Amino acid sequence: MKLPVYLSLLAGSEQTLADSYRQVAEAHGDEPDVHFLCLTLATQCDARRERLAAVIARYGAAPADDEPERLHTQGLGEPRTGPLGLLRDLQDVYLLASFADVTWMMVKQAAQALRDVELLDLVADSERDIEVQLRWLQSRMKQAAPQALIAAR
Repeated sequence: MKLPVYLSLLAGSEQTLADSYRQVAEAHGDEPDVHFLCLTLATQCDARRERLAAVIARYGAAPADDEPERLHTQGLGEPRTGPLGLLRDLQDVYLLASFADVTWMMVKQAAQALRDVELLDLVADSERDIEVQLRWLQSRMKQAAPQALIAAR
């Protein structure tokens, strides 16, 4: 069974996403909505990862050593500055959140096949959280784009 590989991948992607939200919050503290909401979203990622730990305890964890490197998530690196930097950082976080979202979707398929009610509940909650995160990121990028792409120097 390869579910432990994806559970480990999911735990890692949630950690990377939380860390990235915190980086954006710190780098863009001059945007109060971004700062405080990114900290809140990071806390949501932490909570999902904590709940996932109980599932990992049951199924085990397995690094994706035999999987292609492209299955691993990368964090933001150095956050950028200014309006364009905010837009690019939000875009990067959006990609990370999308990766987590699709990974939860695949774990859901396994949970359905296993009839694991606890994991299905966790997936349902996680999918709702990430859907809200993705919508906020899209909205915030739409708000930032005109300033960053037209008005900023």
